[in-house]
Amino acid sequence: MADMSSRARAVIIGGGVSGCSVAYHLARLGWEDVVLLERKQLTSGTTWHAAGLIGQLRSSQNMTRLAKYSADLYTKLEAETGIATGMRQNGSLTVALTEARREEILRQASLARAFDVEVHEVSPIEVKAMYPHLNVDDVVAAVHLPLDGQCDPANIAMALAKGARMSGAKIHEGVKVTAVHQADGRVTGVSWATEDGNAGRIDTDVVINCAGMWARELGKMSGVSVPLHACEHFYLITEPVEGLGRLPVLRVPDECAYYKEDAGKMMLGAFEPKAKPWGMEGIPEDFCFDQLQEDFEHFEPILQMGVNRMPLLADAGVHTFFNGPESFTPDDRYYLGEAPELGGYWVAAGYNSIGIVSSGGAGFALAQWINDGEPPFDLWEVDIRRAQPFMSNRAFLRERVSESLGLLYADHYPYRQPETARGVRRSPLHEHLKARGAVFGETVGWERPNWFAREGQERAYRYSWGPQNWFDNAREEHLAVRNNVGLFDMSSFGKIRVEGADALAFLQHVCANQMDTETGKLTYTQMLNARGGIECDLTVTRLSETAFLLVVPAATVQRDLAWLRRHVSAGQHVTITDVTAAEAVICVMGPNARKVLQGCSPADFSNAAHPFGSMREIEIGYGLARAHRVTYVGELGWEIYVSSDMACHVFEAIEEAGKPHDLRLCGLHVLDSCRIEKAFRHFGHDITDEDHVLEAGLGFAVKVDKGDFIGREAVLNRKQQGLRRRMMQFRLTDPNGMLYHNEPVLRDGRMVGYLTSGNYGHHLGASVGLGYVPAEGEKPKDLLASTWEIEIAGQRFEAEASLRPMYDPTSERVRM
Repeated sequence: MADMSSRARAVIIGGGVSGCSVAYHLARLGWEDVVLLERKQLTSGTTWHAAGLIGQLRSSQNMTRLAKYSADLYTKLEAETGIATGMRQNGSLTVALTEARREEILRQASLARAFDVEVHEVSPIEVKAMYPHLNVDDVVAAVHLPLDGQCDPANIAMALAKGARMSGAKIHEGVKVTAVHQADGRVTGVSWATEDGNAGRIDTDVVINCAGMWARELGKMSGVSVPLHACEHFYLITEPVEGLGRLPVLRVPDECAYYKEDAGKMMLGAFEPKAKPWGMEGIPEDFCFDQLQEDFEHFEPILQMGVNRMPLLADAGVHTFFNGPESFTPDDRYYLGEAPELGGYWVAAGYNSIGIVSSGGAGFALAQWINDGEPPFDLWEVDIRRAQPFMSNRAFLRERVSESLGLLYADHYPYRQPETARGVRRSPLHEHLKARGAVFGETVGWERPNWFAREGQERAYRYSWGPQNWFDNAREEHLAVRNNVGLFDMSSFGKIRVEGADALAFLQHVCANQMDTETGKLTYTQMLNARGGIECDLTVTRLSETAFLLVVPAATVQRDLAWLRRHVSAGQHVTITDVTAAEAVICVMGPNARKVLQGCSPADFSNAAHPFGSMREIEIGYGLARAHRVTYVGELGWEIYVSSDMACHVFEAIEEAGKPHDLRLCGLHVLDSCRIEKAFRHFGHDITDEDHVLEAGLGFAVKVDKGDFIGREAVLNRKQQGLRRRMMQFRLTDPNGMLYHNEPVLRDGRMVGYLTSGNYGHHLGASVGLGYVPAEGEKPKDLLASTWEIEIAGQRFEAEASLRPMYDPTSERVRM
């Protein structure tokens, strides 16, 4: 092709709304040599048949920020490009048919207020006035978001494409990428071909995979994991209905349905509980504006509920019954960011049926990320680095996405666990714990005991917004840790060895705390970015002069490996190895932890011989292990690291030694409830790459006098300028209130923030939460003198507030 460039600053693969948005935003940043390659025609994959719903409230502040950006952008595109986008802010209604759903949508309304999204709680009578055609006989509550709306998805993409061209980007249709080239771990270019036999190569340092439901196979070509799978998505559109008029978008999640009025017709779409995966053998090569085979039997239950909910459907003719594919991910969150496997390979895909409302903001965020080398704000919940390599397994994806589609409209209960494709990753202790009553949850494929059932008790979750069926079990486990001794299986901890002649210098550069310690020293630290934000929260144990063990959260291993490898300088003698599966971790925690371990090991566990923050190799049972004296529950305790082959034996030895002390097996729910009483931070909730380490209250783990390290200047600057906000701990005075996360925080009656995490503090006797509050120019006493409240589903609860941990503020118990 005569006009095809041989060199580009960035090549975007895929011409749906996602790719067009990335092209638009890169071009707007001044990247004139941007090339977008589309295998067929723009929008021909899934964009063209999207429903086009624009809902601004998402599950977090930053996802809401991106959705609001999309809505604002789409209202301006028509004036900028001359292409009608069909964007209108006709609002949305969500109705609840059950008390559980009422609690959920009222919690969402509280969250909307915290995120500065206009929201109104409306009665069934008001719903009827806004939506005369709706049967509201069993509606118990509803919320109205007046600035939500709808649009024409294909024209949104076309407007973005035109805007990109206007800023200098080049867009080519009918051009398929046949290879992504790489050298020395980085992208170097792409090869392309057309159906009429033309072919060539474009040299580039940046490739962005916006290939939608083709993204997994495209990534696989380059050794990049993009775990997503297509599912069939159904909707019908009626013939014109006389007198229908303009209506807000309507969601009835208890019936898995959404409704949209468009040009006098009514659309009914569904996110049914058990979806139909599609394309198990790959997407057909000739797929272009295609529909899938009708399956009215699959959709009929939705329609039957729809006729009852919207009686006009009984008499309206069906203009279109549509079935088309859309891509879904295992956790219902899209992928954004640079792939950990290959430098310069970026991804924006897997939008889980919210691609239209997401792509405007996602394109903006990704373009900024590519341009600046760091995300504009915390994007961890959609970061491609959260994906695990095994998740690209097609059998896993087929099972999981059949569930994840339906979860869009399922009750979003706290602690809800996936039900499909389970059992992929198991601790060596799994069967032992299962036999003793463990009820497992799943995190990045790991089966982890969340709580332990009593003999004869049902080993399953019964979800609710109040205390769930395991609440009393957790209370007993929690109090055992506080007053006696408990055992946790933490084998899912990420474990990374950093070794080599330059390992110390390397860690001194990437970690904020002092790494030049004696062998056997265990150090709590963070890895910071240049803004002082927290990239990783970890402990580092010095194993020898040239070897260190980094222990990180299970969910962040891929992220942390990528961050570490990115910062190894050319010529540095450093080896970084993921050794997570090599060792089990058995945590013995509580005032009697020392007595239990003395019963199965001849080692000296006294303070003098084994102080807090140190590691020793020990004999235990008939085996060998390392004992790390550290805690995440705020009690005396040790983490026992033992090779996987000896893990069961060591567990049995500890269990036997624990019998005289009533050793209690404990689950991850109690690990969390104990840590929140102690105000220990949780990465991804309380601390992220957007949260300054000093404002997170972690300055004690930063040593600016050790020499230069990533983020040092940002720490010094913030010290000089003063803190803009502070992390505070809150405890409800009413023991009946239940905190989870995202509940709004009010100071003297004014909403000032929201909780980043919450749980029930069984020792403190009420729900406890953590959250940031504005504090610029204020002294601690000013904050503590205020009146604090937490809003839960529209109801305000009085709260005590503290800048120090409410449990054991001087940490005497961990040094017993």
